[in-house]
Amino acid sequence: MTREKTVLNAWVLDVSMGYGHQRTAYPLRELAPDSKVINVDNYSGIPAKDKNIWEGSRQFYEFISKFQGIPFFGRPVFRLYDKTQKIFDFYPGRDLSKPNFVLKRIYSLIRKGWGRDLIERLRKKPQPIIATFFTPAFMAEFFDYPCEIYCVVADADISRTWVPLEPGKSRIKYLAPTERVCERLKLYGVKQENIYFTGYPLPKENLGNKFEIVKQDLRQRFFNLDPKKVYEQRHEPLIKKYLGKLPAASDHPLAVMFSVGGAGAQTDIAIKILKSLKPKLEKNEVNLILSAGIRKVVRDRFFSEIKNSGLESFLEKTVYVLWSENINDYFMKFNNKLKKTDILWTKPSELSFYSALGIPIIMAPSLGSQEDFNREWLVKIGSGIIQENPDYTHEWLFDFLEAGLLAEAAMEGFIDGEKSGTFNIERILKNKHLLTG
Repeated sequence: MTREKTVLNAWVLDVSMGYGHQRTAYPLRELAPDSKVINVDNYSGIPAKDKNIWEGSRQFYEFISKFQGIPFFGRPVFRLYDKTQKIFDFYPGRDLSKPNFVLKRIYSLIRKGWGRDLIERLRKKPQPIIATFFTPAFMAEFFDYPCEIYCVVADADISRTWVPLEPGKSRIKYLAPTERVCERLKLYGVKQENIYFTGYPLPKENLGNKFEIVKQDLRQRFFNLDPKKVYEQRHEPLIKKYLGKLPAASDHPLAVMFSVGGAGAQTDIAIKILKSLKPKLEKNEVNLILSAGIRKVVRDRFFSEIKNSGLESFLEKTVYVLWSENINDYFMKFNNKLKKTDILWTKPSELSFYSALGIPIIMAPSLGSQEDFNREWLVKIGSGIIQENPDYTHEWLFDFLEAGLLAEAAMEGFIDGEKSGTFNIERILKNKHLLTG
């Protein structure tokens, strides 16, 4: 499968509401002029009124995400908030096109001018828009942007809020990561011709031309995920078909990465993992990567807990803190570190789709309705495993490894996950046929 050189011909828009929408835009940056993604809530020259609306939304999102962890009150309050973005059961099939309260609120702000400045700036150099969040797509359509408008979905299922007030009249084209999203969009009233099943856009540096990088990484990972060769003995023909011959040993020690979300929630889980794995970290039996994102408070807490646990001398040896002030630099470091990561432990966010890279996902508790559906999707395709008690990671995680469960999850994700999302989106921009793989 030959990859074509990317043509720079689109505005790529994201929003800093957690990491999900920015991570989704990162692999698509080559489509943008100078490979620069436009952050719609913080671009140069953004009107104060527009910025305040975005900032208020972001602060509330981060507050409510963290508030969930407060005893007694946290979960009931979060459940009340989550009802505003609830994804309804798919069955029975029915018309779900009626707009919800949140969507009506978004459009009331757009009618008052929210986003007009952004669209007028983009109009000066008309070219297709690729938005990884629905609101900029709504703004572009409302203010009559002259070129095509694409919206990239970043979850395995979506709420009604992703679709305009009158979906049947909309010209927004949706790039869907799963077939379920395609069907959900139809229930919401989106026209069939405006729906493309592309797969989620994964980073090219982790895929390679003809997927040779992802295959090589999985071959090296397999030795660590299946130390007793339980899965290999049962499924040798399957492994040979997709990966060829496995190496006699891995080129890196067993590595577990815990990734904290953009709101900084679930840091406590990472600390419990660190403490549980301490004896194994001291014996060089496992590497632990604590991914703090771009939040200094999370980074500092990780360093503090490493010091308090007596593991400071193991920093950059068996314990690593992954962090950067710059979001693009962080994604670059994350993707690079992922190549030598065997297990990704995180809430079922957009990172759920990284299971297609042949990385088993240990699922921390979900935050929100969309992550509940991501969790369900991971379980269905067999690439996600629900976490046990983090305090006893040193026991159950290694039991899972010896049973071959994580090797199985890695293969299921690699085989069933769609890896061509980034290339498919590029081809749509060039009016070419989609790829599969």
